[in-house]
Amino acid sequence: MASNGGKLKIFLGYAAGVGKTYQMLEEAQSLRHKGIDVAIGYFEPHGRKDTIAKTEGLEMVPRKRVEYRGSYFEEMDAEAIVARHPQVAVVDEFPHTNVPGSPREKRWEDVLFILEHGISVLTTMNVQHLESLNDQMAQITGVKVRETIPDWVVKKADEVVMVDLTPRALLNRLERGVVYPPDKAQRALQNFFKESTLVALREMALRQTAHEVEERIEQDEISLEASGPGSSVAPRDRRLNDAVIIYVSDDPSTAMLIRRGKRVADVTHADCFAVFVAERGDLQSLPAQKREAIERHLNFARNLHIETRVLSGSDHAQALVDFARGQKARQIFLPRLVGKGMERLRGKSLVNHVVSLADDMEVTIVADRRQDGRTGK
Repeated sequence: MASNGGKLKIFLGYAAGVGKTYQMLEEAQSLRHKGIDVAIGYFEPHGRKDTIAKTEGLEMVPRKRVEYRGSYFEEMDAEAIVARHPQVAVVDEFPHTNVPGSPREKRWEDVLFILEHGISVLTTMNVQHLESLNDQMAQITGVKVRETIPDWVVKKADEVVMVDLTPRALLNRLERGVVYPPDKAQRALQNFFKESTLVALREMALRQTAHEVEERIEQDEISLEASGPGSSVAPRDRRLNDAVIIYVSDDPSTAMLIRRGKRVADVTHADCFAVFVAERGDLQSLPAQKREAIERHLNFARNLHIETRVLSGSDHAQALVDFARGQKARQIFLPRLVGKGMERLRGKSLVNHVVSLADDMEVTIVADRRQDGRTGK
């Protein structure tokens, strides 16, 4: 975070009940005993007595009531937290979507607002809410997570702590009624809380945490190189002038393609571009429905901090490969199938043409497994 802003610490888990909120509140209590001014901005008890007990002695900033379609809902009051201005604010459920009519759409946007006012934040989230992992999570769990957080937001965190619990121990907690009431616990055991699913999610969370640690070590090394005694040499650039290019179409699978490409770019420290090709170099000549889909996908890419380009060219493959080569790209991401009927045939033709032109690059063809029963690359 910026030097004049607050610090962000995320307690990351892989499922409800692993102890993220409990550990966050333990840290809040430790800070309070050290004389640091701590207030709870938002806390979701879920009826867990041990967790509720951890809030004792901590001031809670009152929630605000938001009217929506004739009903009232309680939401975190970010403005009240800023007015109260504790040194540290405790904010549960980072990925939460606010009720329409709230000042900001997402709780993570509220948290950024709080951080900008110099207040540090402790918060919680599960790994399945990370935007770039959304498609992999759907394949693992069979559930499409609707509330996601862009990767760049998590990367702003000063610290990410993995709150770990073995799947067997978590299932024991669930069976004892610690996580959910008995009726809800039984439904969970039959669906999301299968041991094989929890094992896969835990592995994903451990891998994500390791990745965050590696990135922070690299950033620290770069800082040391830049600020070493008597050094006048610019820090070594970890990017090797590589780039990942993502082909944007109006096909619904484009969102999945963007997430996959962004994930690879982050892991390899490469620049990332989402590219659409139009004959006139703009979207105005497209049919309204197609234009809306393209604009939606380009905006989605921008929200993930991906640079977007609309290229001019009647030969989509040639324009795409020329741009990729100009960016010294090593990898191009394409959908395996685009549309139906003739559109699908054109999609196959595009893929074949790009593969033949980009013989000096890696072309990754990604299938949307929700639409295509076959396994993609």
